Amino acid sequence: MKQYSPDKIRNVAIVGHGGSGKTMLVEHMLYTAGVADRVGTVEAGNTQSDFDPLEIRRKISVSAAVLSMEWHDHKINLIDVPGFPDFIGDLHAAARVVDAFIIVCEAKRDLDVGFDLAWEVAEEHGLARCIFVNKLERDNADFPGLMETLHARYGNRVVDCQIPIGHQAAFSGVLDLLNMKVYKGKDRGEEIEEIPAGYAEEAERLHDKMMDAAAEGDDDLMAKYLEGEKLTEEEVEHGLMIGVKEGRVVPVLIGSAASGIGLATLLDRIVGELPSPLYHPVTGSDGKLYQEDPNGPLIGFVFKTTADPYVGKINYVRVFSGTLKADDHVWNVAHEKDERVHNLFYPHGKNQENATVVGAGDFCAIAKLQDTHTSDTLSTAKDKISLPPIKFPDPIYRVAIKPVSKADEDKLGGALTRLLEEDPTLRYVRDTVMHQELLEGMGDIHIDTAIEKLKTRFGVSVTIEEAKVPYQETVKSTAQAQGRFKRQTGGKGQYGDCWLRIEPLERGTGFEFGNQVVGGSIPKNFIPAIEKGVKETMTSGFLAGYPVVDVKVVVYDGSYHDVDSSEMAFKTAARIGFKAAAEKAQPTILEPMMKLEVDVPDEAVGDVVGDLNTRRGQLQGMEPASPGKTRVRATVPMATMMRYALDLRSITKGRGHFRSTLSHYDELPHNEQQSLIKEYEKHRKEEED
Repeated sequence: MKQYSPDKIRNVAIVGHGGSGKTMLVEHMLYTAGVADRVGTVEAGNTQSDFDPLEIRRKISVSAAVLSMEWHDHKINLIDVPGFPDFIGDLHAAARVVDAFIIVCEAKRDLDVGFDLAWEVAEEHGLARCIFVNKLERDNADFPGLMETLHARYGNRVVDCQIPIGHQAAFSGVLDLLNMKVYKGKDRGEEIEEIPAGYAEEAERLHDKMMDAAAEGDDDLMAKYLEGEKLTEEEVEHGLMIGVKEGRVVPVLIGSAASGIGLATLLDRIVGELPSPLYHPVTGSDGKLYQEDPNGPLIGFVFKTTADPYVGKINYVRVFSGTLKADDHVWNVAHEKDERVHNLFYPHGKNQENATVVGAGDFCAIAKLQDTHTSDTLSTAKDKISLPPIKFPDPIYRVAIKPVSKADEDKLGGALTRLLEEDPTLRYVRDTVMHQELLEGMGDIHIDTAIEKLKTRFGVSVTIEEAKVPYQETVKSTAQAQGRFKRQTGGKGQYGDCWLRIEPLERGTGFEFGNQVVGGSIPKNFIPAIEKGVKETMTSGFLAGYPVVDVKVVVYDGSYHDVDSSEMAFKTAARIGFKAAAEKAQPTILEPMMKLEVDVPDEAVGDVVGDLNTRRGQLQGMEPASPGKTRVRATVPMATMMRYALDLRSITKGRGHFRSTLSHYDELPHNEQQSLIKEYEKHRKEEED
């Protein structure tokens, strides 16, 4: 593939709801552009962008795919982004490196949650965007209803640029308002100069509105337009490009990803109206603004990493400034490491094309870099310019995983490291208190695919368990008891005797130990053993096996034997005394409380609040979050939140989002305590038997 200057490159992400037809749209765009000699299908598992065995088996996209094509002396780089909310990390990554979103939606009145997510991320990053309305050939297609919804929500910002010829099964072509021509049939099909009967009036009205939107972007165009002169096709396209770049105009294009209707005009519009990389300068760590200049200092940003057990690691890079060359030495700014670019290529789904030089504004991939991962910046040892890392959302769903065999256990650490390099929205946590290995992600589908990748890619099998709640135990009053351990075995015996007092401390204080022994009733050299015995006992609790917190233990008396006393004897005595004192000090179980913020559509607030009440949640307040959304604040027991990500998605049809952090520990209700205690005693008895 030849080199293109930044003004001849278009970097676009194909985004939208899962099932809206993004992968088929990309497939047919590649065919229309002549890159592919056939059109694959998701059902057959032979598309260019869904090539992972997992994607073929599940028939959904689970990872962003990078592809490219040439169209009218321009290069178009596409990122096919998964539409399921579980894989929202790829949406955030794509937003950092493309210059525009094409948001794909079905021709129906209601907008899906994937559309909303894509729009919100585009707004957050200030990205240009256009809307592609797909599946106009479906029996239930409702294009007028969709346009009503879009205009009601976004007003004149949304601009009709095309009209469908025919309705539902009779959909046969596109009337392009830019040149007032009709394109019938698959792909570009037949070009017709005359507008069919019944379409002329509507076409003229929408054409005028499109010219209004175009003229607003340029003072000269506006002056010409106000003087009553018609704008040329080139002038309208120029005005629309300015409006799109500034975010004032969102063109609506139409077609069918299945048949190819409207896709040639879509490619025309990508080249003609979506911004080039020249409109996407970045601010480096040195505070300077860098334009897409092939002769500038090197700034290459890694937006995706894949880990393959056979090929190795591949980093996908957008070059924002400078030129990247094969066999160059580059500087990883984040890790302060020199890397050698041995394998440089242009990515094209599962295929690749060797490259020797990649200039500013373009995408590339580099294989087998040693210390480079997603969000790293590649520069030079001289310049060391970096860009901010991608802000990935925090995981909201967790499960415990357990290796099936010893062999799986040995390989698990390395496999997880590779998997986490590939997907920054996954997180692995080893809970040393609950003795569980936790895998955290964006939802059940996300976790399921991660588990499947562990098995199919790395040969590691794990089972899933429910993550345990990290309860704690404490006391509510002061009590004291004797701990006495005496054992005579014929030779030297064991003797330890201590009196302990246990006192409650303020929540969050932890543990304190005090020594008030006077008169030498216990020699000083045995005091550390008593403290150690108490601490060891605290790890397994005295009610239900949970760690003990927020207590002060004081040893104030005891006795010893000149021959039989030992550190082990006093440690054992301390365990006995600690448990005996705790039983008299109103022992109780504490549960973790989460600080929760939920952003939900206004119409779902009542259902969300009602659901939180069933979870023993305590409402803290509500406030506007954004137009049409309310932020609900509450504290909720962690124990009731384990499946909240899935339940909230169901309640709000995927439109609710939440953030949770540990707030504090509170006393668990008595009936809940009794259930935990009974379960613990049952488990302990089973182990003894």
